Order: sequence, then structure tokens, then C-alpha cells
Amino acid sequence: MARAIRFDEYGDVEVLRVEDVPRPVPGPGQVLVEVRAAGINPGEASIRKGLLHSRFPATFPSGQGSDFAGVVASLGEGVSDVAVGDEVIGFVDTRSSHAEFVVAEAANLTPRPDGVPWEVAGSLFVAGTTAYAAVGAVCPREGETVVVSGAAGGVGALAVQLARLAGATVIGLAGEANHEWLRELGVIPVAYGEGVLDRIREAAPSGVHAFVDTFGSGYVELALHLGIHPGRINTIIDFAAAEKYNVKTDGNAAAASADVLRELGLLLDKGLLTLPIARVYPLAEVRDAYRELERRHTRGKIVLRP
Repeated sequence: MARAIRFDEYGDVEVLRVEDVPRPVPGPGQVLVEVRAAGINPGEASIRKGLLHSRFPATFPSGQGSDFAGVVASLGEGVSDVAVGDEVIGFVDTRSSHAEFVVAEAANLTPRPDGVPWEVAGSLFVAGTTAYAAVGAVCPREGETVVVSGAAGGVGALAVQLARLAGATVIGLAGEANHEWLRELGVIPVAYGEGVLDRIREAAPSGVHAFVDTFGSGYVELALHLGIHPGRINTIIDFAAAEKYNVKTDGNAAAASADVLRELGLLLDKGLLTLPIARVYPLAEVRDAYRELERRHTRGKIVLRP
């Protein structure tokens, strides 16, 4: 038997429980991984609450989680490019990584670089591929200015760095507590809240060329007020505004591959990216982990350790 997170109905964190389940068995082309770390994400909370039922319905009893990193425990038939004992970063589409063991497609795994800690590796997939796709969607160029909302969150923290690597000047919208950290990354911090439009204009007197929205709450409209073309605005959360104003919504699905995961891991290993870890919770404290996540004030990622 192995422990895994389960829930039987939509609801708040109280519906989550840790349950003993049969240890999964990999099928053809699959790998069983003993999980060392697994990130949690806002989308998982929305799915659990039933807020995304029309897009991503749950089948009960449901598991949870996409991100993970761990050690290969066994191989399914036909797997030859992964070995038992390999340390890997990976992802699943089966909502099952918040567990002691997870079955993943071998094609969805990449080696864990030595310089990437377990907590970072295990929380890289959703935030990393989302940031990768969102930044790519707005095509930042050398000498341009890009604004990122939610700049210290899991996705935003990587998005500001990827935009900087593309050569852009980056303005990060975040609370005061994260301003010094953003400055250390070479990002211009701007406080959110009333007057933010004027503060952005003051920070970018030559104008803003692109906007990556990781937070919602009216930032698509704010980007349009800045004079940014809709084709260079990307939101990963405000789908109603995206439909209304014809802006982009590239996110995790647009970059969900082991190749992108490998590229991000190498950038982390070389010190060209950093992914802050806000806190690590044991699997048994999954409810507390999501309570913290849903306050929407953490820097970087919250991680589960089985």
C-alpha cells in the first residue's frame, strides 16, 4: 500500500484526505516513480472546488497533482531509456502526483540535474511550462519593456526571469515585501493596487510593449489602457477578459513537454533561473499547504514531501 491524496466531492480543503491505496503498477511505456517532492498549484485548488468543472471535470474519488520529482522504482513493458534508480523530474495528466508513488509516461520524464534541489524539481512543471508559454506568447525582445502581474508568485517569479533572459526590461507587479527580491533579479518592482497604472507609466516613460498576467482581477483591461496591442497580452487566468478583448491565453498546455522541462531544469542548474520555495509541507498537512496557497501571497512555490 502507499499513501495518496484523495477527495470524494467538490469543496474546500476539508474534503482532502490522505488515504492508503494500492501501490500503482506501471503499464507499457510507463514508469513508477517514488515521489520525493510534488508542487501544488492554484489550478488544482480551483478543480477541487468545482470552479473548473466545465473545463476540467473531476471523476470521484479523485487524486490530485501534476508536478513531481523522484526516483524511478520500476519500469513498464517497453521502457528502455530510463533505469530503476534514476532521479527524474516529470509530470502526469492523471491528477495523481500528490502521493508516495506515481505512474508516469516515460516520455514525460527528464533527468534531474544535480544542481536542482528536490523541492525545486518537484514543483517545476506547471509553473515552469506556464511561464515559458506565457512569455513566449508575448514575444519579448531586446530593448522592450514587459510587465508581469503576480511577479513573485510561482509562475510570475519564473516569467520575470524568462523575459529578462530574452533581453527585455521587466516591470514586476508585487507587494512591497517582494520588491527587494525582484530588484535582485534585475526586475523593476511596482506596487499593485490603486494608482498602479500611473506607477507603471512612471516606471516606463517610453511605454510598455507586452504584458503577462498571472493574477487576473482586471489586469487585461489595465494592459489595454497602457496601449498594448491585444496580440502582445497574455493571461493565464482571466479567460472571460481574454475572450472579450481577443488577447492570448497560452499557458501550461502550450508548453507541456519533457523537452521544455529539460530546458528549464538546465537553466536552473546553470544558475540562470531561480525558483523560490515558500514552504515545504509533509503530505499529511496537505490541507494547510492549500490554505497557504489560496491566500495568494506566497513568494514562489509551496511543495509537498511524501
